[in-house]
Amino acid sequence: MHAPKATLLPRLARKLGMLTSLTPLILSAEISLPAAASTNASATRPNILFILVDDYGIKDVGIEGSTFYETPHIDGLARSGMRFTQGYAACSVCSPSRASIMLGQYPTRHGITNWIGEAVGEAFARDRKTKLLVPDYVRNLPAETTLAASLKDAGYATFFAGKWHLGGESAWPENRGFDINKGGWDAGGPTGGKGGHYAPWKNPRLPSGPAGQSLTQRLADETITFIEQNTKQPFLAYLSFYAVHGPVQTTQLRWEKFRAKAAALPAPAGRFRIDRTLPVRQVQDNPVYAGLIEEMDDAVGSVLNKLKELGLDDKTIVVFTSDNGGVTSGDSYSSAELPYRGGKGRQWEGGTRVPFYIKAPGLTQPGSNSATPVSGIDFLPTLLALAGVTPQPGQIIDGVSMVPLLKGGSIAPRPLFWHYPHYGNQGGEPSSTIRSGDWKLIHYWEDGRNELYDLAADHGEQHDLAPSAAERTAQLWDELQAWLEQTRAKIPQSNPDYDSVWTIQKEQAALTLKNKLETDHAQLLQPDWQPDPTWWNSQPTLD
Repeated sequence: MHAPKATLLPRLARKLGMLTSLTPLILSAEISLPAAASTNASATRPNILFILVDDYGIKDVGIEGSTFYETPHIDGLARSGMRFTQGYAACSVCSPSRASIMLGQYPTRHGITNWIGEAVGEAFARDRKTKLLVPDYVRNLPAETTLAASLKDAGYATFFAGKWHLGGESAWPENRGFDINKGGWDAGGPTGGKGGHYAPWKNPRLPSGPAGQSLTQRLADETITFIEQNTKQPFLAYLSFYAVHGPVQTTQLRWEKFRAKAAALPAPAGRFRIDRTLPVRQVQDNPVYAGLIEEMDDAVGSVLNKLKELGLDDKTIVVFTSDNGGVTSGDSYSSAELPYRGGKGRQWEGGTRVPFYIKAPGLTQPGSNSATPVSGIDFLPTLLALAGVTPQPGQIIDGVSMVPLLKGGSIAPRPLFWHYPHYGNQGGEPSSTIRSGDWKLIHYWEDGRNELYDLAADHGEQHDLAPSAAERTAQLWDELQAWLEQTRAKIPQSNPDYDSVWTIQKEQAALTLKNKLETDHAQLLQPDWQPDPTWWNSQPTLD
């Protein structure tokens, strides 16, 4: 087991000249702002619509290459501003990356390193039969200055709708800078509130609509109402869909549409393959998931259309992203993110690459792209800069402003980091990662090994270069250790009760599961398939 060295940071900073890149941004002075946002008069500040989709992978979007899913409204949004082709979530699971958006910090710094509610310690290790004892993590979004709180202090009306999953009631949206909260509480999915994507549901911050009402569209409608009521002052509307997180549900008509589309595709030899720990989906042909995506895309379109109708589209910054990669394994096994390896909860690109689009009217050139790697930690400094808002003195921000990129320029090269010292429900392994330029190193805490990939030549992470590039591997591993030490990352420890027979048992279970998945997912395409007599109470309409 390789732990970060106690004196590593100062030595490496001198040796590699990287102290600046490893030191967080502590903002106590005015950010350099674009001319359009330089005034402190709240009346001239831009509105902000932030759209966050749950578990939505980079390859689940039409403009990113999917020919099965249909996302015309999201595609149009991406074309209306800047599309970041190498945009990342701050973690491969939800709560950490959501906290990072709110605080502009890496998960190691704010302490939420896993989805809130997952177990830790010896009981977890016995239940999951793991080699390591995973560390504990923070269970509530720290009471620091959030994105919403900063904007609220600057005169913004602040609104939240949808999934929060950042702690108990004391840390719900209304206690972290939002004036209004519609549906945000402890739960990480709609089933956490005793309901699915269609009414009835039980949510302490969102009364259920009539039977069959779409939760996805309801959240969009609540956002529209807020926008209509706040046309005379700057606002932050944070629309955080529960979709496309499981349970994967859709209407019968949407299923029929995509079932026919899938049936016209060549029949796959198999939909799943085992990648180290669990089966991973290889094919996009799930008609239920496609319907759920289409419903979410329609809801996005309704909000964007309202901005145009009210004449606010040229005064509103729009952000669209996801909290982690698509679900290719574990949970619903709903999608495939190829050519990227893995998906939600896994340490490869499929787990952290996400849709990442920003429309800043008067600043971004419509149809522009940026290949600069960026992260969810960058949203807070970027949006504050665009709004002309100065962070609090001494506020620690790991992200950097993307304003120069939005203007067609560049930002200083920097490494990006990830630390997930847990076992993901989707088969992810406790690991830490650095991306520097096109090089990506993954360190595995179970056995101390490193994997090294050249993402420019191998974006599918199929060829581990660590054995043949020892010097580069050592340099990146040293830099990664220095960052882990600097941000006080918690490291998993060996499980003294581990039994090697557990590994054999899990391998056998994965093979049995793969065979069952092949049968179950093939049935979704049968003309007589139905989930239950009511189709989850969904209304049988398709616009």
